[in-house]
Amino acid sequence: MFVYVLESEANAGRHYTGLSSDPAARLDWHNAGLSVHTRKFRPWKLLVSVEFANANTAARFERYLKTGSGRAFARRHFRSDRP
Repeated sequence: MFVYVLESEANAGRHYTGLSSDPAARLDWHNAGLSVHTRKFRPWKLLVSVEFANANTAARFERYLKTGSGRAFARRHFRSDRP
């Protein structure tokens, strides 16, 4: 199971965090406008995907990334403007 973070190409400050067994297919799904939550910020690019051996651990990490401290962690470690 993967936890993925998308970044909007139209609005670089907009991110979306999700959980999927196939992040590339899920990126296509988001870019096709099939998600109400991500439709208006298309197109999206995959910023990072992290694979977990255990689905429960992946779900816990996804929930963490959606908290205030998790968003701060993601900004520090997953920025697209890093050298």
